[in-house]
Amino acid sequence: MVAKDVPTPVTKAVSDKKEDKDKKDKKADDIPEETPDEELSEEDRALKEDLEMLVTRLQEKDQSLYAPTLEAMGKSIRSATSSMTSVPKPLKFLRPHYTMFRELYETWPEGADKKTFADVLSVLSMTNPDQEEKATLKYRMQGAGGEIGHWGHEYVRHISGEIGRHINEPDTNIETRNALVALSKEIVAYDMSHNTESEACDLLMEIECLDVLEQFVDSSCYERVCLYLISCVPYVPEPEDKNLLKTALNLYYKFEVYPLALRCAIQLNDMELVQEVFSNCKDPAVQKQLAFILGRQQLFLELDEEQFPDAEELMEIMSNVHLNTNFQSLARELDIMEPKVPEDIYKSHLENVRPYGPTNVDSARQNLAASFVNGFVNCAFGNDKLLAENGNKWLYKNKEHGMMSATASLGLILLWDVDGGLTQIDKYLYSSEDYIKCGALLACGIVNSGVRNECDPALALLSDYVLHQSNNMRIGSIVGLGLAYAGSNREDVIELLLPVLSDSNSTLEVIGQTALALGMVAIASCHGEVTSTILQTMMDKSETELKDTHSRFLALGLALTYLGKQEEASPAIEALKVVGDPLGKMAATLVEVVAYAGTGDVLKIQKMLHLCSEHYEVSRDDNKKDKKEKQEADAKKLEAETGIAQQMVAVIGIALIAMAEELGAEMALRSYSNLLRYGEPCIRRVVPLALAMLSASNPKLEIIDTLSKLSHDSDSEVAHNAIFAMGIVGSGTNNARLANMLRQLAQYYHKDANNLFMVRLAQGLVHLGKGTLTLSPYHSDRMLMSRVAVGGLLGVIVAFMDVNNLIIGKSHYLLYHLVSAIQPRMLVTFNEDLKPLPVPVRVGQAVDVVGQAGKPKTITGFQTHTTPVLLAHGERAELGTNEYTPLTPVMEGFVILRKNEDMEE
Repeated sequence: MVAKDVPTPVTKAVSDKKEDKDKKDKKADDIPEETPDEELSEEDRALKEDLEMLVTRLQEKDQSLYAPTLEAMGKSIRSATSSMTSVPKPLKFLRPHYTMFRELYETWPEGADKKTFADVLSVLSMTNPDQEEKATLKYRMQGAGGEIGHWGHEYVRHISGEIGRHINEPDTNIETRNALVALSKEIVAYDMSHNTESEACDLLMEIECLDVLEQFVDSSCYERVCLYLISCVPYVPEPEDKNLLKTALNLYYKFEVYPLALRCAIQLNDMELVQEVFSNCKDPAVQKQLAFILGRQQLFLELDEEQFPDAEELMEIMSNVHLNTNFQSLARELDIMEPKVPEDIYKSHLENVRPYGPTNVDSARQNLAASFVNGFVNCAFGNDKLLAENGNKWLYKNKEHGMMSATASLGLILLWDVDGGLTQIDKYLYSSEDYIKCGALLACGIVNSGVRNECDPALALLSDYVLHQSNNMRIGSIVGLGLAYAGSNREDVIELLLPVLSDSNSTLEVIGQTALALGMVAIASCHGEVTSTILQTMMDKSETELKDTHSRFLALGLALTYLGKQEEASPAIEALKVVGDPLGKMAATLVEVVAYAGTGDVLKIQKMLHLCSEHYEVSRDDNKKDKKEKQEADAKKLEAETGIAQQMVAVIGIALIAMAEELGAEMALRSYSNLLRYGEPCIRRVVPLALAMLSASNPKLEIIDTLSKLSHDSDSEVAHNAIFAMGIVGSGTNNARLANMLRQLAQYYHKDANNLFMVRLAQGLVHLGKGTLTLSPYHSDRMLMSRVAVGGLLGVIVAFMDVNNLIIGKSHYLLYHLVSAIQPRMLVTFNEDLKPLPVPVRVGQAVDVVGQAGKPKTITGFQTHTTPVLLAHGERAELGTNEYTPLTPVMEGFVILRKNEDMEE
């Protein structure tokens, strides 16, 4: 046996060979690489001899030879770079003489010849990157100039890279900077004419001169330029992201593509810009299309009848008044108007569980689950079998708070049908049972969700109960107002709700729900009065009250007012330092993550991951401690509770920030798998909720499998949250795999009432609206994030952070916050008079065409259908006929078509 340290003859021979090889390699690196003459073809040998003759001429004293020699050398290089070979032959043969050329250049007198020589040296420098940094750019600046594209595309790219590195150096003076900007403009003009718009945009971003882009963009390439700029938004830091969107908006303006300009204005979260885009559009049909886009985003503009002749019709479209009618005509088209009962979803006959005792025993918990399922499945269809025929009989099968949620489910069934719905709910407002009455108040709010009615029925019905002596009545009316006026920023609603926060009779539950309702109404508005009142309420609360589970909704209400506002949330985060723990720090983290929701900000995600890596130990009470030790233990316990609360918010925050684009979501998914393996128990409980946020209504296989494993977890809270998350991830998809998993879970948990309740909720969500609705906050080709939808999802997810006390306890009405996120996932086409117009459309998987030249196909694996059609997550539609042209390039939601005049019969 050979000892490891003693070299054997074989190992010595190998190591000697290796050393010889390393020495040879080192020598080879010092000598420029040359192809032996015998390996060259005759043509190449002739070229090499010609070039060497030109090199010899440049070294001679006769200056009259220089100009023709440099001209011949330049011509030889240019003719080679125009072809797509690996390394152009002339550059290969001239490379060994590069050092000599540079020394020779320094000895030449100033003049035209020296400038031409600098141009040749600039191109030659590309082959010698180690000789001197930025030599290509240096010689280009000293050269005669001329058209930059003559030297080939690779040369232009090389120069672009060096400009980007050089312009941001501290020693670059104003004169040099101006010269570099002038050269950049030449490069941009070249790139634009050669289908490399993305490189032009990159260069202008690097030198911070995006404003000059407009003068180089023409009608043939503006679409590709804007698409590239918008796709870069999640990857750049603020305020660069806003610059990109404003540049894209100006380009759309220039070419009068108002629907896409409006999308940019909405993404910028600037209502003045939105108003400006709308006012500048003069085409009445396009104005209607813009109104549909604003309606989908739940934004409303007050229009002047003098400026807009169709003001009333446009405001109706923005108010989503016809949403229910259009949705039901889609349902009739798909032949799914027949109401379903919860048993159609449970399919209990497929379960092989033998229940002990009689099978028809009513459980209040299961009746409550059935009420939710009934509401979710028949959502917006206006008809069901439980409440329509003999509603009171079903309501009295529930207990107390269950009655409230069961009555409120009527609002889901009649969703968006303000006129017809309120008449059906009205009779329950006169019930002798308080819980049914407050459920009816909540149902009034739900029906009005996302629909604006000039009569304001929700405000008229609910305002009397906001300061009612019964706190349950207060909750019904306040949550109802929050859902009915979400995103409206209505001053009259805010003024009605603010006094509740300081009212002495309000319980912490009422105060929490009021803060959340205020956050929903004033979402993403930084409303000064709302934020200052909520902050003041938090400061006034005692330490015990700050630990109460309902206090988290104060933090969420405050955070929602800063949704997507990024830096503007800094004053609120500073102010929260005054609020006592554990709420203060948790609220600061929540405000921060909500302010950066959907931005993809990597630094914030890293900060949240860092928070998740901390370890906190909650000490157990020990009676033998003296006073000092007890104080220390209490301080440690408070610190641990604060850290745990922060960590739970941070986990949700990662999903909230990363959900904007696919790459970020993929990276977040990897981080979550690590957190599940190594994280604290509190983190494991929240990861399923974060996965639900990351992938709402998008049942990805890896996420479903992860949640399926967690649904059998020994920690009951992890299991509850994982089961509910399965519902959110598959909501409105009718996903067969998920439905089967949930049926198996129902068998597994048939004796566990709480888990079975969660399974039923998830089953109802998967079949939301019989598979026609979605909870995804993204729309318009995943470019726009519906702020109201994010607020609604967050309301439910924050409630599930304490699932045992809230959802399984008495606050299950919080599930109705999902209403804010419910939207139809359909494509309906109209003519210019807004009459339904069935046309063939191709529906297929969306293809990312960013940065591709020409007009690549935007969908793959398509099928042709006739509108109206359903669009699944990640699908895109395009018109299947040339007879009409859509007034918006994004075929989603409601699209107006115009007869194509160019098309011959």
